[in-house]
Amino acid sequence: MSPNTTIRSHRSIWEVMQPLLDACGIMASLGIVKWLSGYAVDDLDLAMGLVAVVLFLLTSQWTGLRNHFSGESSDREILAVVGTWIVTVLGLAMLGIATRYNTFFSRATLAAWIVAAPCMIALVRMAFRILQRSFLERGYGSRTVAIAGLNPLGISTAQAIADDPGLGLRMVGFYDDRERERLPESVPDDVALAGDLRSLVKKARDGEIESILITLPMRAEDRIRYILDQLSNSTVSVYIVPDFFVFELLHARWTQVGGLPAVSVFENPLYGVDGMVKRIADVALSLCALVAAAIPMTLIAIAVKWTSPGPVFFRQRRYGLDGREIKVWKFRSMKACDDGPVVQQATKSDPRITRVGAFIRKTSLDELPQLFNVIEGSMSLVGPRPHATAHNEEYRGLIHGYMLRHKVKPGITGLAQVSGSRGETDTIDKMQQRIDFDHQYIRRWSLWLDIKILFKTLWVAWRQPEAY
Repeated sequence: MSPNTTIRSHRSIWEVMQPLLDACGIMASLGIVKWLSGYAVDDLDLAMGLVAVVLFLLTSQWTGLRNHFSGESSDREILAVVGTWIVTVLGLAMLGIATRYNTFFSRATLAAWIVAAPCMIALVRMAFRILQRSFLERGYGSRTVAIAGLNPLGISTAQAIADDPGLGLRMVGFYDDRERERLPESVPDDVALAGDLRSLVKKARDGEIESILITLPMRAEDRIRYILDQLSNSTVSVYIVPDFFVFELLHARWTQVGGLPAVSVFENPLYGVDGMVKRIADVALSLCALVAAAIPMTLIAIAVKWTSPGPVFFRQRRYGLDGREIKVWKFRSMKACDDGPVVQQATKSDPRITRVGAFIRKTSLDELPQLFNVIEGSMSLVGPRPHATAHNEEYRGLIHGYMLRHKVKPGITGLAQVSGSRGETDTIDKMQQRIDFDHQYIRRWSLWLDIKILFKTLWVAWRQPEAY
């Protein structure tokens, strides 16, 4: 494979129409806002709208919105629209300041358009999805597809096609050279073979099959090469579905390394618009929380200082994003401030815990100063809880995949903490359960999941008996 080789997705008419519809949404929202204001769209408005369209389409390549098609959930697509539009507005603002172009427009009209445009774009996209699915379910614009390889991966691929009609694929059957008795035991008896690989090649050449998905294992190199060689002079679209699920995938996506296509196995899911949206939410919510908690935090600081000797705050070394060391802020809740090569975990009736410390640990109020960590960017509101450096060094050699939890920023709260995995981890099994929840969070991440965890934290913090 040459260094210039790239993997390109099948560009259907639906994908070509999407940027045109985004442009229509931007221009339509501008026209509606101007009409509601009692004015007509003039040349200056038209120029601003066209600049916004160009910026939006260019930004969508960076934020990943351009790759959000029917297989993506609606909430992620809407978040991508909002994130892309925010970047577009920032670009328009900088151009307006540099050229003084913004002085020609009413602030009220601009504000209304800034709000209306992403709503219109999202509305058009959702309507487009409904129309697209309706056409594809009726067979318009769909493609026939066959699967080469009757195995668990092939069955999973067929199920994914059946679950998402918006893909525009119509299954015509499984093809495999093996007899029924040689197929994996996990293949259900009611799944029939449509033929062998030779008949697959013949039907593809005759135009009866438009696309082929190869789900054969990588060790079946000869059979894979046979299909590719026989169809190299045809117009059939051929795709290889690699069985990466034999590995422990943390977050998989297609990427490029020096022009070569690659699949990420252990990767941070918060790239592009997702990372930007999470960061904006972190900063905005943390600032609001600091304002709301200013008085309680002051009272806690006075109580800590008044009831026991020592500093009000305690900063402990922890591992952050990509295993880089950070210092986490907490209200001091113990008489000792361990931060060395050995850190003893808090236990029930621990004599090191002060009277005030017992209360603030039980209610998680000792974590409030970590809002400053969130604002500075070393932590997030939601993510895997950071462990003391000494504990990291201990468990990374005992638990498989332990350090993968550091592929995202640590959080003040997390999925493990609201799922009952909180408090002392006095056994390997308890720590393993916590790590499993952390991996699950990274795989399933969405802004909606973060919001649910934050709300659940408010309830769990007061009722969970495992914290001490």
